[in-house]
Amino acid sequence: MCGRFTLTSNENEIVDHFKVSRVEYELKPRYNIAPSQTIAVINGSSGRRVLEGYRWGLVPFWAKDIKIGYKMINARAETIQSKPAFRHLITTKRIIIPSDGFYEWKREGKDKKQPYRFQIKSKGVYGFAGLYDEWKDPDGETLRSCTIITTKPNDLVANVHDRMPVILDDKEADIWLDPDVQDKEKLQELLCPFPTANMLSYPVSAAVGNVKNTGSELIDEIPLNSK
Repeated sequence: MCGRFTLTSNENEIVDHFKVSRVEYELKPRYNIAPSQTIAVINGSSGRRVLEGYRWGLVPFWAKDIKIGYKMINARAETIQSKPAFRHLITTKRIIIPSDGFYEWKREGKDKKQPYRFQIKSKGVYGFAGLYDEWKDPDGETLRSCTIITTKPNDLVANVHDRMPVILDDKEADIWLDPDVQDKEKLQELLCPFPTANMLSYPVSAAVGNVKNTGSELIDEIPLNSK
């Protein structure tokens, strides 16, 4: 699963990189983004790319309770076209989730897990493939929520975890955000591991495991014998 990530890039970089036409969500550097929080997404369904804020953890339109979102922070690429919560979203409700790094934990011994941060070698912003839905609460208010699509890991991530988020390169992101693209097979082909050669990773402090910790020091590399 992908359960924590970062977005420390400035607004201009994100707007320029993803060719955003309108910004409707205030960005600030974030070093420990966690499920149930509001996160930045790019929605191109109108034909223009809009930067918006959605709740992380998808709540399907048919859900009876918002709590279902805690179980749907990720969608497996292999089953998104068969799972009831996701199968109707791939043709019309695709988004990009901007990021510049994500965390995974490697089990070391019986009781210890060491977190690692993964990023692309350019150290710039990139996009996760995501899906969103709209749900109305009992008062009739609309909630937009989203999920990050995951796939099998590349060789780098496989050393730490058995899943990784789908990272799209620029060309793939353009296809994913194009509302005129409806071919499910073409879209499915995008949901593959990012090339190992284009990524790097390093160990970080165990403090990232606590959502209350949000400082920039969380992305600093640490020696493996450090706490």
